[in-house]
Amino acid sequence: MTTIIIIAAVVIIALILISMYNNLVKLRNNRENAFANIDVQLKQRYDLVPQLVATVKGYATHERELLEKVTAARSACMNATTINDRVQADNALASALSGLRVAVEAYPDLKANQNFLQLQNELSDIENKLASVRRFFNSATKELNNAVQSFPSNIIAGMFGFKTEPMFEIPASDRAAHEKAPEIKF
Repeated sequence: MTTIIIIAAVVIIALILISMYNNLVKLRNNRENAFANIDVQLKQRYDLVPQLVATVKGYATHERELLEKVTAARSACMNATTINDRVQADNALASALSGLRVAVEAYPDLKANQNFLQLQNELSDIENKLASVRRFFNSATKELNNAVQSFPSNIIAGMFGFKTEPMFEIPASDRAAHEKAPEIKF
C-alpha cells in the first residue's frame, strides 16, 4: 500500500513537472509566433516604403536627405538578424517615417497626389497593424516572463534554460520625443 502511494506521488509530481515544462515551451513558442507576426507586418512595410519613397521623390526632390534616411533605416531593418537588432532597427525606421510624414505636411501638392494618398493610407494601416501585433508580442512576452519568474515553474525554467525576454519598447533615447504631443499647424 505504501509503495502504491509513493509511486502515485512520484507519478503526480512527474506529471506536474512535465506540465510546467510544456507550458513554458508553449509560452516561448507563442512569443516567437508573435514576433513572426511582427515580421509579416514589417515585410509589408518594407515593401511599401520604396513605393512611398519613389512617389515622394517625384514631388519633393529637395527632401533628399530625409528620403535617404528612410531608405537607410529600411535597409538596416532588413539586415537585422536578432530580435533585439530588429526592434532597434524598426524603431529607427519608425522615427524616419515619422519625419517623412511631418515633411509631407509642409507640401500640399504632395498630399494632393492620389498615389501618395493611397500609399499614405496603406502605410497608416500597416502602422496600426504593427502597433497591434507589437502589443500581442509584449503580451506573449509578459506571459512567458511571468511563468519563468513564478514559483514553482521558475525551477523548471532554470533547469531547462528558459529566461526572461525583453519587451518591444521605445528606446530610452527616443522616449522624450514620443511622449511629446505632436504640434498641429494650419
